[in-house]
Amino acid sequence: MQLFRAAVLASTILCAACTNAPAEKDAEPLAQNGRHYLSQPLVSEIYTADPSAHVFNGRLYVYNSHDIDGPTPEDDLGAHFEMRDYRVLSMDRVGAPVTVHPVALDVAQVPWAERQMWAPDAAFKNGTYYLYFPAKDRQGVFRIGVATSNSPTGPFTPDPQPIPGSYSIDPAVFTDDDGTSYMYFGGIWGGQLQRWATGTYQPNGSKTDLEQPDRPALSPKIARMDAGMKTFAEAPRDVQIVDQTGKPILGGDTDRRFFEAAWMHKYNGKYYLSYSTGDTHYLVYATGTSPYGPFTYQGRILEPVEGWTTHHSIVEHNGKWWLFYADTQLSGETRLRNVKVTELTYNPDGTIRTIDPFR
Repeated sequence: MQLFRAAVLASTILCAACTNAPAEKDAEPLAQNGRHYLSQPLVSEIYTADPSAHVFNGRLYVYNSHDIDGPTPEDDLGAHFEMRDYRVLSMDRVGAPVTVHPVALDVAQVPWAERQMWAPDAAFKNGTYYLYFPAKDRQGVFRIGVATSNSPTGPFTPDPQPIPGSYSIDPAVFTDDDGTSYMYFGGIWGGQLQRWATGTYQPNGSKTDLEQPDRPALSPKIARMDAGMKTFAEAPRDVQIVDQTGKPILGGDTDRRFFEAAWMHKYNGKYYLSYSTGDTHYLVYATGTSPYGPFTYQGRILEPVEGWTTHHSIVEHNGKWWLFYADTQLSGETRLRNVKVTELTYNPDGTIRTIDPFR
């Protein structure tokens, strides 16, 4: 009898769990489109965006923008993104507790920078951690700086001047299998890449892709880093993105053209350049056989999220590939975002399966 009662109790508990499962699912926060989010924010105590994820000593570190609620009105050039410092996130694995580390670098510590510490990246070489970051100088021009630390979480000490020859936004440093490192960078509109179209800065800007729909789209830039990881070993050059016939993606092709957020990773010996299309809100990718390209457009990685911007990173950890991205679930406001992560998978032919950020 005692055994029977125990079995009945266990069955009751299991049934209760089954009954409650749908209710728990319905209790999850819904997006503005009425659907469930695919994943939840990594942290809620601060606003985070533009995640650059890396694995150092087996642990995941995420270098991201730290969004603040500033007073500047929203505009098409991103003046309302007023970030002033960086906070690093870390975790043992995806799904484990996330640590929010103290301020790694503040704009007040950077001699040449004045405001708008946008999307950063990080690298490790020869016992030193490097933090790469864009910021506007006192003339309102975006430059890219570098800071160093003996810890992946900082604090970081910035160089007194930006990297010579650097400009625009979204630095992403990729180190190839042979140990050579390259920086990809650039972003149009508020990222000012179009203002450098002639090779020198034009304060009033050159025409953007939206005004040149029949011409090749502006390209992200690439420059090989020198051995010290603090300067370029060559002049930046264009990263060409082409369609399946080998023709350049045009500026009017806003579903496929580069806008910002270039990221490089390597899978099965092939180079994957991924980036954001900006105002059409896709994360897409192209593949090539060299870090310099050309890269052939392949398809979408992520459909539009809730919010305007889509900036990401892709990293392998514990035998799986992960996509880090952001949306506006916590605030519902463009300027206040939250970083998320979901698994990224490949088809047998090496193409990436498109991810829906809702379910």
